[in-house]
Amino acid sequence: MARHSVQLLRLNPSSSFFQFQLAHAHMLKSGLKADTHLAAEILSFYAAHVRFPDVVALVLSLTDTDTLSFSSLLSSLSRSPIPSLAVSLFPRMLSVKPPLDPFALPSALKACASLPSLVNGQKLHALAVVSGASNDTFVCSSLLHFYLKCGVQAEAQKVFDRMPNPSVVAYSAVIADAAARGSVSGAKKLLSKMQESGVEPNLVTWNGVIAGFSRSGHPHEAVSMVQRMLLEGCRLDSIGVSTALPAAGDIGDLWVGLQIHGYAIKCGFEADHCIVSALIDMYGKCQVIDGMIRVFDEVGNMDVGSCNALLTGLARNGFVDEALMRFGRFKEQEIELNVVSWTSIVACCAQNGKDVKAMELFREMQSCGVRPNSVTIPCLLPACANIVALMHGRSAHCFSLRSGLTFDVYVSSALIDMYAKCGRIRDARTVFDLMPMRNVVTWNAMLGGYAMHGRAKDAIDLFTLMEGSKQKPDSISFTCILSSCSQAGLKDEGRRFFLEMEREYGIAARMEHYACMVSLLSRSGKLDEAYRFIGEMPFYPDACVWGALLSACRVHGNVQLGEIAAKNLFKLEPHNAGNYVLLSNIYASKGLWDGVDKVRDEMKSLGMKKNPGCSWIEIKNKVHILLAGDSSHTKMEQIVERLDHLGDEMKKRGYQPSTDLALQDVEEQDKEQMLCGHSEKLAVALGLISTSPGTPLRVIKNLRICGDCHAVIKFISEFERREILVRDINRFHLLKDGKCSCGDYW
Repeated sequence: MARHSVQLLRLNPSSSFFQFQLAHAHMLKSGLKADTHLAAEILSFYAAHVRFPDVVALVLSLTDTDTLSFSSLLSSLSRSPIPSLAVSLFPRMLSVKPPLDPFALPSALKACASLPSLVNGQKLHALAVVSGASNDTFVCSSLLHFYLKCGVQAEAQKVFDRMPNPSVVAYSAVIADAAARGSVSGAKKLLSKMQESGVEPNLVTWNGVIAGFSRSGHPHEAVSMVQRMLLEGCRLDSIGVSTALPAAGDIGDLWVGLQIHGYAIKCGFEADHCIVSALIDMYGKCQVIDGMIRVFDEVGNMDVGSCNALLTGLARNGFVDEALMRFGRFKEQEIELNVVSWTSIVACCAQNGKDVKAMELFREMQSCGVRPNSVTIPCLLPACANIVALMHGRSAHCFSLRSGLTFDVYVSSALIDMYAKCGRIRDARTVFDLMPMRNVVTWNAMLGGYAMHGRAKDAIDLFTLMEGSKQKPDSISFTCILSSCSQAGLKDEGRRFFLEMEREYGIAARMEHYACMVSLLSRSGKLDEAYRFIGEMPFYPDACVWGALLSACRVHGNVQLGEIAAKNLFKLEPHNAGNYVLLSNIYASKGLWDGVDKVRDEMKSLGMKKNPGCSWIEIKNKVHILLAGDSSHTKMEQIVERLDHLGDEMKKRGYQPSTDLALQDVEEQDKEQMLCGHSEKLAVALGLISTSPGTPLRVIKNLRICGDCHAVIKFISEFERREILVRDINRFHLLKDGKCSCGDYW
């Protein structure tokens, strides 16, 4: 009766699981649990309906199971979405009689590799050795794949070396693993050994080595393998094309990319979604925007992978408006955008100056039910840092805490950077200290934060702590520590670190390290020594080096060296208006108005204009932007009134505006009015009239703060009893009680 019920249910597609389980229970109650044939039918039903936990429960209830049934079951479970179910049957495996044949072990090892479960796999290895199955070709190949998947290369090598005649499968596995680990010579030697032994590489072999080299940062080798593969008479399949295209894009070789594209069209692969995404990615990396968009538009049925590739390509090339337009169109077409889609557009905006839009999209992403991940947060936080949107950054931090993302080293590193750039260096250090694991990015984020804040002693202490840890400093670490020394004028310490970099760590000095040293020497008044240092550089100085010297010449009023630095900068950056402005400032500070006029005429002939000063301030979760001399802000009348009041108070206390910093040959009274229009003063005044007394203010400026504004804001911090933080293009200035953290050294 039970057998008949089960068979009827099996033949009836509309049978419910409840009905079937009733029949199963009736079968057990009737004493048919030893009926292997009937159990196999039930197992088949459960497996067909993806009821793998029920499969395991049934197997464990059987008093007798033959080897063939158990092998079939293990094979099914190893391919299921829940390979751990196969592992849960291992204890029962030992009781199977007769003992398991070699066909069961590969399935069990595959399940261990999928988890991965090294301990259980090693037990199976021991079982294979004891039973004599370890000499079987299939078992050896399974052991090899298992150890490679678990990352135990030493054991994998032992298994491979014991194989008398490794198959193409075994060779393909070890070659792909060597390529994926970036072992170029190792993969090539194995490939040569394979061919010398008479085993010819197949598509799996070539695809494995091409994909391995491409993903391990060796795109040139990947492209070389594609060429070698074709020369040896093996044709690319769709998988090979989709792995070769990213390599062509990574090396920026459009010619190779075009050839692969043409090959894909000839083979009829152009509709393959993976290949479409790879083509878009390749054209984007080669900066061929028209080709990228053409490939996307020619696809009749768009998938989310292609959409994501297009957004990433547009972002990479700075086409943020096009990316936003396309993203809006995807939403209108109701394409199921995923977390990668939203992360791409957030990153696109953050990387291309649309910081406010990035934060808006982040909020919209969550309202659409898409959960940000450990990649999204590090993409958003730079946008918060760029405009000192501290409250938004804190909200992202809170989300990370609730979601458990702060354990991710890149999320925490981005939080450190965000807090440092928002002026909260103590919060940055708190995040740093709470991290369970740190990498060099983390250490550099904290070192960079101290450098921006001019806290050289803290940076040196942290660098010493880094040296004492297992983390080796890299070239960026030394850039941060040299910058810290430069900000504080620590000449001796800076020289020591510069020499230790190569002597102790074998890191050759790069252009940015020389620029830091030039800045260190010149800003401390050693302009001639800095100029000699430039002449001793092993390569031609770039704009950063000459720019450091020119900036110091502006501070110290050195016309002669300023002209030399500017002349070199005009050659290197002929369209950078900032260099002309700096030289004009040097002339103006010395009253050399003919020189000022000459520079202005040159700028006019080249069609260049001085970049206007611009400052940002966050008030009640809203970012306000103020331009120098601009009167369009809705509260401009109150801002001017507050600045006039402060100006009167300052004059009562003997303050005289630094009119030499107005840098124009006009009347003194006009110069005072010009100084009052500087954007950082406007931002501070807006903060004063818009927040409660005693509330800290945080301002960011796109240029270096001028000396008069620095003096004025120092006075305001004392008069208004406010803590005011100003971040200019070079560093932070924390102004409190009439003093600045920079010690008037910047």
